[in-house]
This record gives sequence, structure tokens and C-alpha cells, in this order.
Amino acid sequence: ARGMTGANILSTVGESLVSVPFVGSLLQDGLEWWQVALIVLDYLLKFIALGWVPKGRRPTSAMAWLLAIFLLPFVGILLYFLMGSPYINRRRHRIQDRANELLRTITRDEPDVPPGAELTEELTSLVKLNRALTAIPATTGSLVELHPDYDASIRAMADAVDRAETYVNVEIYIMAWDDTTDVFFRALERAVARGVKVHLMFDQVGSWKYPGYLSLGRRLDEIGVEWLMMLPLKPWRWRFRRPDLRNHRKIVVIDGHTAFIGSQNMIDSSYLTSANRRSGRRWVDVMAQVTGPVVTIIDSVFAVDWYTESKQELSVSSPTELTRWLDERTDDDALPDSGADILQIIPSGPGFTTEPNLRLFTSVAHHAKHRLRLVSPYFIPDESLLEAVTTAAYRGVQVELYVSEKADQALVGHAQSSYYEALLRAGVEIHQYPAPAVLHSKFALADDEIALMGSSNMDMRSFGLNYEITVLTTGGDLLTSLRRLAATYKERSYRLTLEEWSRRPWYLQYLDNVARLTSALQ
Repeated sequence: ARGMTGANILSTVGESLVSVPFVGSLLQDGLEWWQVALIVLDYLLKFIALGWVPKGRRPTSAMAWLLAIFLLPFVGILLYFLMGSPYINRRRHRIQDRANELLRTITRDEPDVPPGAELTEELTSLVKLNRALTAIPATTGSLVELHPDYDASIRAMADAVDRAETYVNVEIYIMAWDDTTDVFFRALERAVARGVKVHLMFDQVGSWKYPGYLSLGRRLDEIGVEWLMMLPLKPWRWRFRRPDLRNHRKIVVIDGHTAFIGSQNMIDSSYLTSANRRSGRRWVDVMAQVTGPVVTIIDSVFAVDWYTESKQELSVSSPTELTRWLDERTDDDALPDSGADILQIIPSGPGFTTEPNLRLFTSVAHHAKHRLRLVSPYFIPDESLLEAVTTAAYRGVQVELYVSEKADQALVGHAQSSYYEALLRAGVEIHQYPAPAVLHSKFALADDEIALMGSSNMDMRSFGLNYEITVLTTGGDLLTSLRRLAATYKERSYRLTLEEWSRRPWYLQYLDNVARLTSALQ
């Protein structure tokens, strides 16, 4: 074999192919042997894909990938290995598993529900579900303030940073240093100048298309902030991952006792594009400022992500340790007490293979008895969530879905629209927040018992591909404040009717259905 030339090898391969009846017939049709080889290889790959792609995957996702592979010879296979294969991320999953041990260690001795808390059996089972999936128990905390005003929210975060004494941890998906966010970065600069340690992370792919990205790292270095990019693409270092993964979390932690959590990125509400500014498009978001032991859990999620990117361990406290510290403070500027509200943090993402946020949203939809309100810029549910929401409507629950009148991403908007008919026929009320605004808030309310809010959209990307963080509360100020905010959104929104939706032109319906297929490519 070593003595054979390239021509000899190709000739031998061609002679071997001729011996196969199917291949021989193709050659007799006038095709060259290399053309036949490509056809055979294409069919072989498709045959293998039939038994390989569905493994550990939802049927809809498997069918979407198989459709792509069958319709796009070779290209479909390449896309699958780039974005569909669950085996691309072994190294990151190993690191994530080790990092998750930090969460388990911090909360190992904590009960599922704080001592003295009174929850119904159904709510207790929900808390136990979340702990089984993430190892994180429910704890206590207090809402300092809900911040639905975009610019005021950034100023509130800056004010909190100005009160920092020891450290500030910032983890936000999209970050840009612009005229609106300058107040926040200047607060970080002042914090570093007085000896406060500042750790900051932002998602590389999420941030790189916005003005100032190339100089952001240098500016952070100049003010003394220690920063990392989340999920960086570094093929030149032989470190590869699925390019469609994102760390979508938005959290800020100050000294381990105050935190912000929600949907807002650290960028001007126009997202700095000239088209948005011309049209008046602005993002509508909400952040919750909380204090108490729940902050230690939010801080530990940050510590896990910091370790995942840097392998550097950060020191964090347990909820019990913070409660004891808060109770022992006697100075005049004492912090708020540990709070009476029950709060539970639910992190999710590829590191959690059981999809905690999907199971949580689905369980809450099943829990609702009277009224279910869902607020999400992207509502592209899988079968389980769609059935839970429509089933709730069929059994008499008043289900309200709040979305933007016009999505900021055309493909996502069409995919979302493909579900509207089924929702409307089930009796779901769809309220569209008027354009050009983009309703980017993400929360859910079930009766007057449960509220969820955080970074997670109600779509298959957030359920399976994005790293997200959600806070659950079983009552108290956070639930009350979100209920008021939902009422405000309802007053400003337009209710879509089935009759109106049925009059849409056929070509839009066609685009919706095609986009729906692409949403399942996970």
C-alpha cells in the first residue's frame, strides 16, 4: 500500500465501488466514480444520523435536525456537529460539574424551606423539585425595590456600588460603556479607588456587535476592574465549544448582602443602533433589588461562573452565615433584616442537564388555579410548556400572555407567531405591548401564590442552551410588585383576537411555520 500512488489508490476505490450493485448502476448511468462516492457517503451519513441524532433529544428537535441533514447534504451534518451535537462541550461540562459542587457545599446543611416558613404541600413540593434539580434550597430575603424604569435601574445599581465596602460582582450578558451606562462604570471606578474588589463578566458573543466592544477590556483595565468574557470562542487555543451557547444571566452583587437580578443588560435602552434610535425603539426591562440570605445564593451562582471561566475560586457565605451576621450588626447604618419572604434561586443552563427552568415554568402553569400571567419577549415553548399553558386555559384558568407587538428579531418573531393560533383557540389572552417598544421583561405569576422572574425567556433556547437565573417567591413584596407591573403592562397593551389573527396573509403563516422548525434546532 505504501508503494501505491494517489492515482492507484483512487482507481482501486473506484473498482471496489463498482462491485456494489447499487453503485454499479449509478456508474452505468454515466456518473464518475467520485460522484458516486459522494452519493454513497451522503446516504451513509443520513442512515447513521437516523439512529444517532434522536439520542437524548426531544422528538421535535430530532426531527428538525434530521430534516436539515436530509435537505442540506453534508452542510446539515456540519451544522449538527457545530451546534447540535451534545458532545462538543465535554471539557466545559466537566468544569461545570466541579463548579456545581460549590453550590452543593454551600447549601448542604440548609433545609429545603427556612425554619418557621409555612408553605402549602403543593408549594413545598415545588421547592423540593427545584432543589432536586439544582441543589439549591429556598431561603429568606427582602425586596428593597423593583426597578421597571430602565435608566433609573442603572442609576440604582450605581448607587449600590457606591455603598460597597468589600467587593462587587457583576455578571451581565450584554455590556457596553455608553452615555447611559457611564454612571455605572464610574461607580465601579470609584469603588476600586477606595479598595473595593470588583469582578466583572460579560458574554463575548452577546456583546461583540455593539459599539465600543473592542475597547471595553482596555477601559476596564484602566479603572482597575478584574474582568472575564463568558463562553469565549478561542479556536486558536484549541478550545472549542458550540458557538450558539450564551451566558444570559444578569446579576450584580454588593458585599454579599445586596443584589440585583432580572432581565436588563448594561447598555443603552436603544441598544445603540441608528435604526432603533430613528424608530424610537427602546427596551422595557425590570430588575429586582433584594437583600438578605438569598443574596448568598445569587453570589454563589456568580462564583460558579467565575470559576468556570477562570478556575479561580471566590469566597462566598452560606445563607445561615449571612443571617447570623445580619442579626449581629448593631451599627447605626445597619442593613435591612433577613426578611420574611421565601425566595429560591434557580440557575439553569447546559451544565444542568435536567432543564430546571423548563420544569419550573411548566410546573407553575399546572399549579395555577385562577389566573396565570406570563411576560416574555420570546415565547417559543416546547410541547410540555405549550400543553401546560393551554391546558390551564381549557380548565378555566385566566391565562394572559404579554409579548411585544413587534419582535426585535424577525426569525424569532415568526417562530413565536406560529403558536398564537393554538393559544388563542385555547382561550389564552395575548396582550401585545405596542411597538416600537420591545417588552423584554421576563416573569410569571400564578394566582397570588407564586412569582418567577429573572433572565430566562420562555423559549427553547433559554430552556436548553442559555445559562439563566430565575428567582421564585411564594408571596410577599416581590410578588405584589410584579403583579402591579403586570397590570401596568396590560393597560398599555393591545389584546389580540383570534378573528384578527385568522385574517393574516398566507405568506406570513408560511414564514411562521418555517421559523417554527428552526427554533427546534437544538
